[in-house]
Amino acid sequence: MPASRSAASVLAAFTALSALSGACAALKPGAEAPRFTAPACQSGREYTFSLAQALGSGPVVVYFFPADYTSGCDLEAHAFAADKAAFAAAHAQVVGVSADGVARLKAFSKDPDYCAGAFPVVSDPEGRVAHAFGLDVFHGLGFLKDVRGERIGHGFIPRTTFVVRPDGRIATVCSSHDPSTHASEALAAVRAMAGAR
Repeated sequence: MPASRSAASVLAAFTALSALSGACAALKPGAEAPRFTAPACQSGREYTFSLAQALGSGPVVVYFFPADYTSGCDLEAHAFAADKAAFAAAHAQVVGVSADGVARLKAFSKDPDYCAGAFPVVSDPEGRVAHAFGLDVFHGLGFLKDVRGERIGHGFIPRTTFVVRPDGRIATVCSSHDPSTHASEALAAVRAMAGAR
């Protein structure tokens, strides 16, 4: 079995199992979202992302994903990027968070097939942001290779999406292990907020 298919199989199993544990521990709707700042990349440019600053413009979708350049995470990033205009119309921003290092995220953030420069991705290699949102980082799978054949080399954060209202409270949590559902569920949540204004 090729390395990328093997990695995809292991990641699928990891995501299915971790979705359960991540969902149990994750912050719930109504909880205050941690106002984090962390290194991020957008369109290949590195900067410091601030959730507090982003919330000043409207709701923020904070989506955690296991690893860039893996099949499910690539699909999820593409879905969020494809819906950029729809999120903007609802006055919402999107930010991805993974344990990937900045060097990997620089490439992923500008890759036209995935993030396409549409939103920032935060580097959380020590799991500080993940832990603040009640998510564990799973270690022991860093030996896997991504779809490019490169070693991933870091822990995995469970696929979990938080929609944060402008007041800093969590409105919705999506913990489905299906990466194709997170963007559409988050978009429905921010559209409902926009309609309620």
